[in-house]
Amino acid sequence: QVQLVESGGGLVQAGGSLRLSCAASGRTFSSYAMGWFRQAPGKEREFVAAISWSGGSTYYADSVKGRFTISRDNAKNTVYLQMNSLKPEDTAVYYCAAEGGPDYSDPPRVVSWGQGTQVTVSS
Repeated sequence: QVQLVESGGGLVQAGGSLRLSCAASGRTFSSYAMGWFRQAPGKEREFVAAISWSGGSTYYADSVKGRFTISRDNAKNTVYLQMNSLKPEDTAVYYCAAEGGPDYSDPPRVVSWGQGTQVTVSS
């Protein structure tokens, strides 16, 4: 099973940018679709973005469309989330997830979660 470790979270002012990274262990990384989810205090975990195994298909929540970009580098076993034009409502713990197949499914079939990285956007 793939192990996931996120990095890149932090404190940023509204309108700023951050790039999250998720490093995966295991030789089968390229066979998984990958996703990012987030959980704000007092709220349920929600889908943010996903990318197919090849990177050819991407999916976004309406709330981040046009501001966030998901990408992956299978040679580096890493998936990224570039977050631009950040808003205070983007404040949450962001989790990387491996899906149980080559493409994103709804509902997602997550087989592995990272430990999460905190993103805080100040107004």
